[in-house]
Amino acid sequence: MADAAEQLRRYTHLMGRASQAMLEFWTKQGASPGNAPTSNVSAIAGEWGAAASAMLADPGKLAAMQADWWQGAMGLWQSFADGTPGPLAAAADKDKRFRGEAWREQPVFDFVRQAYLLTARHIMDAAAGVDGLDADARQKMLFNTRQFVDAMSPSNFAALNPEVMKAAAASEGESLLAGMEHMLADLDRGKLTMVDATAFEVGRNIAATPGKVIYENRLFQLIQYAPTTAQVHAIPLLIFPPWINKFYILDLTPEKSFIRWAAAQGLTVFVVSWRNPGSEFAGATIDTYVCEGFLDAIDRVLAATGAPSTHAIGYCVAGTTLAATLALLAARGQAPKIASATFFTAQVDFSDAGELRVFIDDAQLAQIAELSRETGYLDGRYMASTFNLLRSNDLIWNYVVNNYMLGKDYIAFDLLFWNADATNVPATWHASYLKDFYRDNRLATPGGIVVDGVPIDLSTVKTPAYVQAGKEDHIAPARSVYHITHHFTGPLRFVLAGSGHIAGVVNPPGSGKYNYWSSEGALAPTLDEFVARATETKGSWWPDWWAWIAPRSGAMVSARETGQGIEEAPGRYVREVVGR
Repeated sequence: MADAAEQLRRYTHLMGRASQAMLEFWTKQGASPGNAPTSNVSAIAGEWGAAASAMLADPGKLAAMQADWWQGAMGLWQSFADGTPGPLAAAADKDKRFRGEAWREQPVFDFVRQAYLLTARHIMDAAAGVDGLDADARQKMLFNTRQFVDAMSPSNFAALNPEVMKAAAASEGESLLAGMEHMLADLDRGKLTMVDATAFEVGRNIAATPGKVIYENRLFQLIQYAPTTAQVHAIPLLIFPPWINKFYILDLTPEKSFIRWAAAQGLTVFVVSWRNPGSEFAGATIDTYVCEGFLDAIDRVLAATGAPSTHAIGYCVAGTTLAATLALLAARGQAPKIASATFFTAQVDFSDAGELRVFIDDAQLAQIAELSRETGYLDGRYMASTFNLLRSNDLIWNYVVNNYMLGKDYIAFDLLFWNADATNVPATWHASYLKDFYRDNRLATPGGIVVDGVPIDLSTVKTPAYVQAGKEDHIAPARSVYHITHHFTGPLRFVLAGSGHIAGVVNPPGSGKYNYWSSEGALAPTLDEFVARATETKGSWWPDWWAWIAPRSGAMVSARETGQGIEEAPGRYVREVVGR
């Protein structure tokens, strides 16, 4: 049995550390505990105030919503009085937050979870029913309302979570003390820990596909992977990962590695490993990334292989920039350099860009500018937190409960390790991307943006394209990705993969996790019509991509060895940590 005096000593020590850590945390933010940054708080208050005014303008509708809630509440009370399952029992059992047996062992907690779901549903329905708001204001109001509703879940409060109390009793308080230690460590790091980082090492058991760094400039390293077949196709493959993440999302374990799989199909595979930018990249622009990045990498691959052209893949924001690069090459008469272009969850028309648009109003842009004013780059932890907010129950509150309240040990999960390996972004380029692409949607307008002195027109892109979207993607919604079909004018195949922004892409053959949808013939004008016509195929979409790209890959030639190179893959750049 744990010694009570020792537990009290640990608790007192931890509380002292907690107070100091909180003070240091707010000092780092440039604010005292009583004077936290208020720009977002003020904006949210203004949105809710506008929503409240809109509700009060229709008292009949407000009364109907209140009556509906009371009716639901009375039905819930009645079911517990009768000893019958509550009206939301089935929904609560399906909700990951309330699946544990402890929520059903005592009626009071079963009532608490169902009452929360009832109230949460009515709050969200009320917010969705507010009239008189423009589309952007409605989206912000719904997003912020959902953040509030998710935060107020009883699972997030120790006194209302029976699993937390059960664990505390079983461990005689050790789980709570362990959780506090986790919280203090995260305050020191300035980020929420999701994974056991000691379980992985880049280059050893993750990002470990054999290859060489064959070229580098100040912006990226170019990795050529060792061939795994005696012969390869004449046309190589060049992958551009997003610069807001590390490239090895496509090279996790051998079983999940798209890079390793592509090499096994007989492709000479190259990958751009972007540098983690410091202050020296403060003035980087789209010209920097297209000219010093995309164009340079393309030319290096062609020089290394002697091939007349290369396939190119652009993932997420790199896909957006690949589209602009294709238009630039078309304008210069150099389109044949790219044999085909593949887009993983990439947007070129941001008119349906989803909830990320809530982060690009004037207040948010001003805050981002302030955060990067001294360093010249935006800390990657800010970007990671933004993406986590889009799925706060899974990517924030789940870990708050498990790590801080239940005191569980961190899990060893390669994808979460990658997710935590955040990358900074240059301040000027990031601000331009948010304003010009997300807010003003200028890439979708011919001549709306200029790259290296050339007005960009996506309709000039006739390069054969393969476009993949994720059915449940919360970062690049499938509806938004589908707009690429309205801009390119060459042959195009669209595939809708199951799951989201990461799992929808990293879905190797044999995993049996997610299916995909495809359609033959002319593309439908809208995503809804595409889905209505599409055929569902079980398993990974990777073989579908290979069936599409193989005929465009040229004759077979002797495998190309990597040579001595600069250093072994995955190289220095992917290991760099700046400003943390």
